[in-house]
Amino acid sequence: MNLAICAPPEIKDMLQTMEGINCTWAQDAPGLFSQDADAYFYFYPTTPENLPPGKIIFINSVCHTLKDLHAPANIIRMNGWNGFVEKEYWELSGVLDDRVHEVLQSIGKKAILTQDIAGFISPGIISLIINEAYFALEEKVSSKKEIDIAMKLGTNYPYGPFEWAEKIGLKNVCELLETLSKTDERFTVSALLKKEANR
Repeated sequence: MNLAICAPPEIKDMLQTMEGINCTWAQDAPGLFSQDADAYFYFYPTTPENLPPGKIIFINSVCHTLKDLHAPANIIRMNGWNGFVEKEYWELSGVLDDRVHEVLQSIGKKAILTQDIAGFISPGIISLIINEAYFALEEKVSSKKEIDIAMKLGTNYPYGPFEWAEKIGLKNVCELLETLSKTDERFTVSALLKKEANR
């Protein structure tokens, strides 16, 4: 199984430690798709153009659905956010045929097929929690550090909301919340979160 991967340094470092990976690395989308591979992984949060037909292509598209992207059947939408890529199970949308499962098995991953909706499941919920933590911070309920500690102790989460935000990236969280808030006002972005994301 030959894989071609384009990923930020932190995800690349994590993937390189996984057993069973036989891959080539690319710095950008054109370099990625110039490789001869059985499957391609594009971990940046932008959607590359000129996707080659036929080959399996995993794209990190948390905000934009396959329908939004007018994506052909060879495109698999994944949650490629930091903090989620490390997990054994990946949230995916698309046509998960035997070839897709074979690719995932080669890197020690299993699929959770989700509806083709913005935010999948976990990113939407985590982003909402992060947003609520920012509202609490705005209201001076507590400090970032104390809110993180309370969430970890109270819910047994691996990270507190501000730790999640740092891992995922505030711009990614803000973009998803803004997308989700178009149809559900519960996702209206905290002014403080928006301010910090735009620094």
